[in-house]
Amino acid sequence: MTLPGWNHVYSGKVRDLYENPDQPGRMLVVASDRVSAFDHVLEPGIPGKGELLTQLSLWWFAHLPVPNHLVDDASEVPPNAMLVKSLDMYPIEAVVRDYLVGSGWAEYRETQTVCGIPLPSGLAEGDRLPEPLYTPAWKAPMGEHDENITFERTVELVGAEAAEAIRDASLSVFTTASAIAEERGIILADTKFEFGADPATGELTLADEVLTSDSSRYWDAERYAAGGADRLDSFDKQIVRNWLAANWDKTGTPPALPSEIVEQTAARYRELIERLTAQDTSGRAVRHDG
Repeated sequence: MTLPGWNHVYSGKVRDLYENPDQPGRMLVVASDRVSAFDHVLEPGIPGKGELLTQLSLWWFAHLPVPNHLVDDASEVPPNAMLVKSLDMYPIEAVVRDYLVGSGWAEYRETQTVCGIPLPSGLAEGDRLPEPLYTPAWKAPMGEHDENITFERTVELVGAEAAEAIRDASLSVFTTASAIAEERGIILADTKFEFGADPATGELTLADEVLTSDSSRYWDAERYAAGGADRLDSFDKQIVRNWLAANWDKTGTPPALPSEIVEQTAARYRELIERLTAQDTSGRAVRHDG
C-alpha cells in the first residue's frame, strides 16, 4: 500500500512496517489481510482481517494496565494501522499457556512436560494447567523457525533483570486479560507477547499486536464446558490449518483456499472481536472508526 510520507522498511508474514523521516522515533505498523499457515503465506487473504486484528489490539491496549507502544496523538492513519514508538525490541516471544493443547499437549504425551516444565500425570488434551506457564521462545531471523528456550536462556540473551521483568509482566498481563475474557464467556487458552525497551527511559513496553486471534488461542467457554467434540474449536485460522492439512502434503506451493474456508475464517475473526468488545462501556472499544 502507498502511504504519503511513509517509507516501507520491512514485511513479515502479516505485518508491514513503515518509517517517516519527518516523524523520528515512530513507526507505522500495518496489518495486512494476508494469512499464513505452516510457514507459508496463502492465497487469497482474509478480507478485513488486518483491520480486525488492529482493532482488537487497540481495544486490548486500552484495557491493560501496562505501558505500551501506541502513540497517543495518532490521527488519520488507516484502520488497519497503528502509529507506535520505536523500541529496542527483545528477541523473545513471551508465551503464556493456561491449557494443555497444541505443541504443549504433544510434548506432554511424550514426557509429561511442557517446554521442559514437569506437569502432573493424568492430564488430558484441553485440560487447564495447575497455573499459567511462562514458556519463552527465541525469535528467529526471518525465514527460520522460532525456538522454545528455557528461562535461563532468556537470562543469557537479555540479562537477568530484563528476563525477570518480561516474565513477570507476561504472567500479569495474561491474568488480567484472562479475567476480562472470562467475563465475556471466552477462554484465553494461551497467547504470546512481545516487549521492547523505551530507548528514552528504558521502561519495559508491550509492543507488536496483543491478544489477537493470530497471537492467541481463544475458546467459547460454554462450548468448552459442554465437553463436545468441538469444545476446543478456536476463534482463529484453525479452519485454514485444518483444510490445508487435509488438502496439501506440505510440498511445493500450497493450494488456493476455497471461498467457503475464507468466509468461515473471516466470520470467526469477527465473532471474537464482537464477543469481546460488546460489553465495553468505556467508549474505547476501538481507536479508529471503520
